[in-house]
Amino acid sequence: MSTKDVSIQEKQENLNVLESTQQVFLEALKKLGYTQEMYELLKEPLRILSVRFPVTMDDGSVKVFTGFRAQHNDAVGPTKGGIRLHPDVTQDEVVALSMWMSVKCGIANLPYGGGKGGIICDPREMSFSEIERLSRAYVRAISQIVGPAKDIPAPDVFSNSQNMAWMFDEYSRIKESDSPGFITGKPTVLGGSLGRERATARGVAICIEEACKVKSIQIEKARVCIQGFGNAGSYLAKFMHDIGAKVVGISDAYGALYNEKGLDIDELLERRDSFGSVTKLYRNTISNRELLESECDILVPAAIENQITLENADKIKASIIVEAANGPTTMPATEILDKKNVLIVPDVLGNSGGVIVSYFEWVQNNQGFYWTEEDIDQKLKNLMQKSFHTVYSTAQKFKVNMRLAAYIVGVKRMAEAVRWRGWI
Repeated sequence: MSTKDVSIQEKQENLNVLESTQQVFLEALKKLGYTQEMYELLKEPLRILSVRFPVTMDDGSVKVFTGFRAQHNDAVGPTKGGIRLHPDVTQDEVVALSMWMSVKCGIANLPYGGGKGGIICDPREMSFSEIERLSRAYVRAISQIVGPAKDIPAPDVFSNSQNMAWMFDEYSRIKESDSPGFITGKPTVLGGSLGRERATARGVAICIEEACKVKSIQIEKARVCIQGFGNAGSYLAKFMHDIGAKVVGISDAYGALYNEKGLDIDELLERRDSFGSVTKLYRNTISNRELLESECDILVPAAIENQITLENADKIKASIIVEAANGPTTMPATEILDKKNVLIVPDVLGNSGGVIVSYFEWVQNNQGFYWTEEDIDQKLKNLMQKSFHTVYSTAQKFKVNMRLAAYIVGVKRMAEAVRWRGWI
């Protein structure tokens, strides 16, 4: 690789999450033959709301928090997307994530556009009652632009069914009517769907099974490394362990565990805390970076963005990467891995199980009829398998990697809805 090529790749890698997302959108639209006008419409959300709201803390002081809600495009239908509670939330991140949600919904053929929300906070440093007041205050701040037929929130990083229950209750008070279809990821007693909590991990597991078929790998003999042991990572480790795969590595924010003979997943699940931390209980740990570069057949980044980069892409030994996290692999790293013939199942496909089962929850809320867990699992499997093979066949047709193919599939449905509506 020439010095010039390296310089170009470094510039690409230094793009923020929004700029890199816009770049892939542009490339996908060009492959599909759409005009620059279509890109100008889709490169940013139709609406972005920034809110500031006061929350009374346990010591009696009042703290002002900042939150966002982005609605990318509603040409297909109401927008849909999670609410993350994290100290590093930015408006650009929320905007990019809303665009990814549009692509996810397009790939799975769901009647949604993408939405996303975020609050700049650290719930790990807050009490239970403070998080409740924060959740309710955020809903009051965004209540005018959300609703069952407008924009449907869901859980995301550091938010869960309890947050959704508080938000659902607050929204119902504001609207003076019970509105279960306003939000998904709720507890089942409040209209939540069976299978929602483990949906993302089950979707990742289905993608792993399909990717193994494509790469002619026997999954029962495969070695799996999972970076991240939160909701998605821990459930996935259990799924992989139960079907006979050997989970040789897992990690959390404090480090990683690796054992070429396989880890005792049941013990790790028993000992992990509510934020997915377990490695600090063990002595012989390695770093997250070392885990990524460890010997394995299947690597699942299930933590945070920008984990596989120019610095370590050529040291990755896995032949399959399934992205459970959002944006764990940079574009330049993807190019390096493509040349190594590594099959990358991108995030917008790999972790779409969550939004698919959220859609099932919304449908059940709207019709007032609830499916069994077996029904949910089978419907999810059917949609994930169809989505995987649609993206894979598109990659073969356009002679591109699965990341660009996923955007081609996901963007097309939205662009066509825009065209039929006569917006462009």
